[in-house]
Amino acid sequence: MKDTAPTDIALTANTIRGLAMDGVQAANSGHPGMPMGMADVASVLFLGYLNHCSTNPKWINRDRFVLSAGHGSMLLYSLLHLSGYDLSLDDLRLFRQLDSKTPGHPEVGHTPGVETTTGPLGQGCANAVGMALAERMLAERFNTTAWNPINHYTYVICGDGDLMEGISHEALSLAGHLQLNKLILFYDSNRITIEGSANLSCSDNPKKRFQAYNWNVLEIDAHNLESIEKAIRKAKREKTRPTVIICHSHIGKGSPKMVDSHESHGAPLGVEEVKASKRNLGLPEDQTFYVPERVRELFAARSKKLHRKTAKWEKQFKQYCEANPDKASLWQTCFEDRFPADLADRLPKFDPAKAVATRSASGKVIQALAQALPQLVGGSADLAPSTKTLIDNAASIAPGSFAGRNLHFGIREHAMGAIMNGMALHGGFRVFGATFFVFSDYCRPAIRLAAIMKVPVIYVFTHDSFYVGEDGPTHQPVEHAAALRCIPNVTVLRPSDPTETAAAWIAALKNKTGPTAILLTRQNLDVIDRTVYPPAASLEKGAYILWQNSGSAPDLTLVASGSEVGLCLKAARELATNRCVRVVSMPSWELFDAQDSSYRASVIPVECPTLVVEAGVSMGWSRYVGKNSAFMTVETFGSSGPYKALEKKYGFTVEAVVANALKLLR
Repeated sequence: MKDTAPTDIALTANTIRGLAMDGVQAANSGHPGMPMGMADVASVLFLGYLNHCSTNPKWINRDRFVLSAGHGSMLLYSLLHLSGYDLSLDDLRLFRQLDSKTPGHPEVGHTPGVETTTGPLGQGCANAVGMALAERMLAERFNTTAWNPINHYTYVICGDGDLMEGISHEALSLAGHLQLNKLILFYDSNRITIEGSANLSCSDNPKKRFQAYNWNVLEIDAHNLESIEKAIRKAKREKTRPTVIICHSHIGKGSPKMVDSHESHGAPLGVEEVKASKRNLGLPEDQTFYVPERVRELFAARSKKLHRKTAKWEKQFKQYCEANPDKASLWQTCFEDRFPADLADRLPKFDPAKAVATRSASGKVIQALAQALPQLVGGSADLAPSTKTLIDNAASIAPGSFAGRNLHFGIREHAMGAIMNGMALHGGFRVFGATFFVFSDYCRPAIRLAAIMKVPVIYVFTHDSFYVGEDGPTHQPVEHAAALRCIPNVTVLRPSDPTETAAAWIAALKNKTGPTAILLTRQNLDVIDRTVYPPAASLEKGAYILWQNSGSAPDLTLVASGSEVGLCLKAARELATNRCVRVVSMPSWELFDAQDSSYRASVIPVECPTLVVEAGVSMGWSRYVGKNSAFMTVETFGSSGPYKALEKKYGFTVEAVVANALKLLR
């Protein structure tokens, strides 16, 4: 770097090594080896190339930096502290302590400057692909011949563990296919895992692997400052491929005894070894969390330069908005995720005389939403014809072509979820992803992280029960609704008919503090006539009284979700000849839980005999009903055969509901 002497870079790297050792030692917990090994690379990147602004951490055109190897969090915290973010030395001293700004793994929204929550290995790699994809798509929408408001890079540090996890294969393969040339991955190839040498379990050739993905592959000595700088410059010149810089590093670099040892991976070095390491690095061994004044000066100068760059961008952006009012308006819509107040009125209406599968109804809703919401983009894990999620009259995202709205994730559910998270974290889009409900298991780690991060991605899960039929038990999601419902901050919506499906989409769009899953049928369902029954917008309360044959307190309550609501309506009419029967549509536990206790009691009175009907396991339903209750559920894996035959086999018929209700009443 022209402005920074190699001796200054080396001093910075050694300072980071000292901070990492001290943080882990103070906590008596953590991973010092990786930060020590990648300190040289990170110092070159932050002091010379990464464009960001500590005084404006949410600057839209900042470069994104993702530490996919999140166990090495002291590397990131040290860099953020030195860069001037709201992260003090005292915060570093509280590494891994309760309620500190420096948790064990980076958490977005918790620590200023952290772009995504990493920890589960490989997730950060896929998040970064999503960020790089969002950058390319936004550049296509907003850049002009006069000026480019969107023009930044996504940098990642990953390790051997990230690349061993399958999600990295899925995500990095897609990145190569899409030619995301502004994605630069530093692979910390230290060949060490917790158990010992990586050779214990892995003999891959990473160079050939990335070449097969259509990546630009560079190799460097991770401790040669000139090589690091040349590699970054070369990566930034690449126009058609993402770049991986394979960094041959020494884990625990600077430690006399622990360098290249798996013992430095996930445990403190020990007091004496920390002192010895500091002596070896030229740091004062009797001081902890030591930062030389020269390092402060280097980062202050860099921050001043970046602040000027950000201010210049802001000035140019104001001029851009004045010159391009249509783009300025679109910018606000996209980055503030605005939608019209009358959005629900713009959605399709469904004829009660024509039965429709809720997946098909959702497809029609998506078309209407796409007309109203330019920020809405999405795709499927190679199942768009079945999930009905292709946006009509919109192009597909493809290599070198990013103006479209349809994402083709390929058969990559693991990566799809994490890429969606990355796009949402980047900003500018409201993104959905789709697959068969049974494959939500493949998305689960990303869904969980979306819930932790409060990321408002939307999942469209179709083929939601044993009614899948002939595909058999491997494709019949029995336990999956319960599995999603038990993740905190995930909103699950299982609409009862096409009209409630439209309401589910509105509820999903309104949820901006976590992921939403919409569960949809393969089979046709009757359209509930909303001129007779309560409005489908009642879905937003989670559960509501759909039908009752008299105004008195019910003798029996039938509670159902999804396709079983219509079944209960039919059974209730047979049961209501000499008793008061109530039917409750309960599309969402989470929305129902958010209502006050008086409303919940008014909908499902626990003193009333209650029959719960759902084509899935009963786990969790007991919390909503009283002692005098019964469950018509499915506690096995389903079977292969026509869905009408399975309906009878598993007892989801009007006759079975009536019989179970009468048994409960007796």
